[in-house]
Amino acid sequence: MSENKKVRVAIIGVGNCASALIQGVEFYKNAKNDERVPGLMHVDLGGYHISDIEFSAAFDVVDTKVGKDLSEAIYAFPNNTYRFADVPKLGIPVHRGMTHDGLGKYLSQIVKKAPGPTDDIIKILQDTNTDVVVNFMPVGSEMATKWYVEQVLDAGCGFVNAIPVFIASSDYWGKRFSEKGLPIIGDDIKSQVGATILHRVLTSLFVDRGVRLDHTYQLNFGGNTDFMNMLERERLQSKKISKTGAVTSMLPYTLPEEDIHVGPSDYVPWLTDRKFCHIKMEGTTFGNVPLNLEAKLEVWDSPNSAGVIIDAVRCCKLALDRGLSGPLLAPSSYFMKTPPEQYEDSIARDKTNAFIQAK
Repeated sequence: MSENKKVRVAIIGVGNCASALIQGVEFYKNAKNDERVPGLMHVDLGGYHISDIEFSAAFDVVDTKVGKDLSEAIYAFPNNTYRFADVPKLGIPVHRGMTHDGLGKYLSQIVKKAPGPTDDIIKILQDTNTDVVVNFMPVGSEMATKWYVEQVLDAGCGFVNAIPVFIASSDYWGKRFSEKGLPIIGDDIKSQVGATILHRVLTSLFVDRGVRLDHTYQLNFGGNTDFMNMLERERLQSKKISKTGAVTSMLPYTLPEEDIHVGPSDYVPWLTDRKFCHIKMEGTTFGNVPLNLEAKLEVWDSPNSAGVIIDAVRCCKLALDRGLSGPLLAPSSYFMKTPPEQYEDSIARDKTNAFIQAK
């Protein structure tokens, strides 16, 4: 890979996840190739260092962010994630995006939409030589995501869909990316160690050790705008499907719907971007003897997925370099909760490393 090759990344939705991603690229820009960075597969992934990621464009609809330099917008209200890096001025303005269903009922009560029309997304992506677009819109932004996907396809960019709207895992959209000769990784980002990955691993442990899982729940609450958005239960549907499927796909049998509950449960403002997860699992062991397990996890929600996104955008760029198109099955299976094909996480990791090392 030549020294001057870069990964030009545009962001839709300048919220906490975008903040953690941009801070992360700054924080680790001088990491040595042989260094182990928590949350990254490799400092140098397929010839692309973390510092090779350049932010090319950003889109939002909130008046505290639109028109600001991206380096300022990531700290603007209502963002409230952990600040672990000081990002210098990037010279990237936040453009006015399309709203559609991107702002929920509760979020609309605390933020104002920026004035003016939607900017020309396709032209901006092309003029900035964007390689990969990352979707960080709020949960439930179904129509807005599909509208942006059309712009991305027309602009000729790769796509990383970090939210639970089913694009990469949809036959229709997967085919559209294949036809355009463009790669996509999706859907719904897995955190480094989050509620879903913990629940999946514990479920796999039950299966591997021959414990029958009878009942389980995963309850999550936090204080960021995602949890505020999810107070609208209708915005929760795709998130619930995504998180539930990520867990049940580890089981070799069907768990009745009434025996599993996975999903966000409440919004606690003072927690800011912290997220609490409670998992309970009830199973049957040898001799029909019961076994009960409870786990509690506390994380800063957005930094927990930023490293995964750094790996995902670099894998998407590798696919562009290699002329690969459509859903990238191996990276999607490792980085996302609802990939087109589900594998156990250790298998998904091996497949993704094989993808990175392929020529």
